[in-house]
Amino acid sequence: MSDVLNIAIIQSNLVWENPVENRTNFTEKMNAITKQVDLIILPEMFTTGFTMNAETVAETMEGETIRWMKRMAKEKNCAVTGSLIIEENNSYYNRLAFVHPNETIAIYNKRHTFTLAGENKVYEAGKEKVIVAYKGWKICPQVCYDLRFPVFSRNTENYDLLLYVANWPKPRIAAWDALLKARAIENMSYCIGVNRVGLDAKKHEYPGHSAAYDVLGEKLTHLEANTEGIEVIELSKTHIEKNRKHLGFLNDKDAFNLTM
Repeated sequence: MSDVLNIAIIQSNLVWENPVENRTNFTEKMNAITKQVDLIILPEMFTTGFTMNAETVAETMEGETIRWMKRMAKEKNCAVTGSLIIEENNSYYNRLAFVHPNETIAIYNKRHTFTLAGENKVYEAGKEKVIVAYKGWKICPQVCYDLRFPVFSRNTENYDLLLYVANWPKPRIAAWDALLKARAIENMSYCIGVNRVGLDAKKHEYPGHSAAYDVLGEKLTHLEANTEGIEVIELSKTHIEKNRKHLGFLNDKDAFNLTM
């Protein structure tokens, strides 16, 4: 169990539907991280951009990108996470893979598929909320559009870190900023959102705004908008426990069950 968790956020442009170039890009960026970290976070669909052409670029859990994530996690002695397009049992998933340094994998399939872009017509929606146990921390990974649904992210598991990977476009970036902070405050949890930058093939613009917030909603990061960047931040279990014990807000949450 570790009181401190050092996390590297990678805010990057993505090459449209080109897993080879994207893996090369992220290899270079990960190699540029000089500090030893515990977790490296990549954006949503980090090998392709947010594409609906799943049948063209989908991989399997035995494919090259998962092998690459395992290799990088082992080489860097840290966990690596981000989402990619996975084909399984004749269905496509926008799947977040959380790869541990020992190469074991936890997965989360995006629950809320983005109907405005037709994601629901291409990708199977996930059915389960996932809590990843890592170095004594409980991490709740989610993907992009999930951010708009606070009931699903409700902290009933006493998790320590709520994590979103995204391709969140510029016209609605104010919602991204507000909701990340809100999720941290209402769940008394660290909340991190990692968004891409640049234009995709559909001319959608992504401004970044990747950020981390502590349990009181204080922003911890300083990444510039519209620009690639890497930032390493330190999270503290003591900060969580001290504020939860002092304030006790989670003890007063409403009791109800969410049906999937």
